[in-house]
Amino acid sequence: MNEILLIRHGETTWSASRRHTSYTDLSLTPDGERQARALQPALAGRRFVAVLTSPRTRALRTAQLAGLTVTRCDDDLAEWHYGDYEGRTTAEIQDEHSGWSVWTDGCPGGESPSEVGERLDRLLAKLHPLLDRGPVALVGHAHALRVLGARWIGLPPSAGGLLRLDTATLSLLGHEHGRRVILRWNQPVTQPSGPAREPTARH
Repeated sequence: MNEILLIRHGETTWSASRRHTSYTDLSLTPDGERQARALQPALAGRRFVAVLTSPRTRALRTAQLAGLTVTRCDDDLAEWHYGDYEGRTTAEIQDEHSGWSVWTDGCPGGESPSEVGERLDRLLAKLHPLLDRGPVALVGHAHALRVLGARWIGLPPSAGGLLRLDTATLSLLGHEHGRRVILRWNQPVTQPSGPAREPTARH
């Protein structure tokens, strides 16, 4: 079996302010576009049998600026549906609901952890025949990719909360001795010249 490269999209205004962003279709900020272009050297020369992205503009644009040729947009790669919490920060939500966590409580009007887990399991099942032919790249979002990483190694969706994922970083899923493993996680790339900025963490 081959490897799965995970790429989180570059910065948006809402990711920079830590606002939950699922179906809201935001563009990358200028810094987000620079982050995406900075992925090019790390991806140069790599061949993928498929490049799948979320249908959101921020993921598609990141793939384009990183020099990838997208073969398919897949709804299963969309970000966790935040429902009533779309556009709100964790701090704001916890002011009203003490102790709330997306990883255990999910979102009213949106998805539960188990629903996101089922969706990402479905995506992994679709990747199996592709991985027989070569490596695959996925360009998506923080929470969904964190759940995917957890499910890859057999952990529940809530375990994605232990896998921080910054904007425009690379992660690699693969195998060791026949078992699924995380080979690399949240790896930053060298930024182009200009004012240095921290990658944007997620909630």
